Amino acid sequence: MDSLNRKTRGSFRAIALPAAIIVGAGIVLGGCSREKDVDITTLQYEADPPQQLYDEALANINAGKVGEALRKFQSIQDQNPLSDYARRALLMQTYMQYRTGKYEAAVKSGTRYVQLYPNSKDAAYAQYLVGLAYSKEIVDVTQDQTAAEETIVQMQKVIDNYPDSDYAGDARAKIRYARDQLAGKNMQVGRYYLERKDYVAAISRFNVVVNQYSDTNQIEEALERLVEAYYAMGVVSEAQNAAWVLGHNYPDSPWYQRAYKLLNSKGLQPQSNGRGSAVSDATPS
Repeated sequence: MDSLNRKTRGSFRAIALPAAIIVGAGIVLGGCSREKDVDITTLQYEADPPQQLYDEALANINAGKVGEALRKFQSIQDQNPLSDYARRALLMQTYMQYRTGKYEAAVKSGTRYVQLYPNSKDAAYAQYLVGLAYSKEIVDVTQDQTAAEETIVQMQKVIDNYPDSDYAGDARAKIRYARDQLAGKNMQVGRYYLERKDYVAAISRFNVVVNQYSDTNQIEEALERLVEAYYAMGVVSEAQNAAWVLGHNYPDSPWYQRAYKLLNSKGLQPQSNGRGSAVSDATPS
């Protein structure tokens, strides 16, 4: 770590985050769940030097008084904004907000850290925490996927701005998961339209998956659903082409067997119309 004291030095490098950073600081994670803070909002810390407040905040976390620790981290920033302890306090504040499920607050703190200290060795970690906070708020595909979209945006910043950091690999994994969620959302909406025989709307959604999310695990079903929708509309050549693309890329897929069976029952075969012979299986860089 960049100038961290002996209690925290080196502990932020762990990709998985949980124990390494906390144990390295002498903090017991279990304490987070037994927090019983004393209301000290009226107390002032002006007389306490930043190093003392920082050490006390770490001790508060170890004692399960996370709220009190967060107030001390904030006090360091308010009263000594130009000190290195203010930078350390902001990073610890971001982590503890993330760790205790205060994801919106973690996003704000982490974003502020990157803005204030873009050249810090810990900027990659702060940006990674922002992405993690968004990823924790991803919900199932029946609900709004704004968090998935933001996860992609924030984790892409880790990859673009800190490609050699310890966090770039996991950032890619989080992007893949978020993209699969967005693809799943389009599939869910597409199936809804297909069931109601609104084939144009269904095709539009399935094509989004084929054209934008071909590297997700939704691609095989999307192609098969296109076969169903196009055939139901009477656009046989497009149905045959979708089936051919599916068979060309995923010959052993159960979805291809389903598409083939549908066409074959009508005396038809998968057939290319010359548009789209392969689906990209590349993962995001």
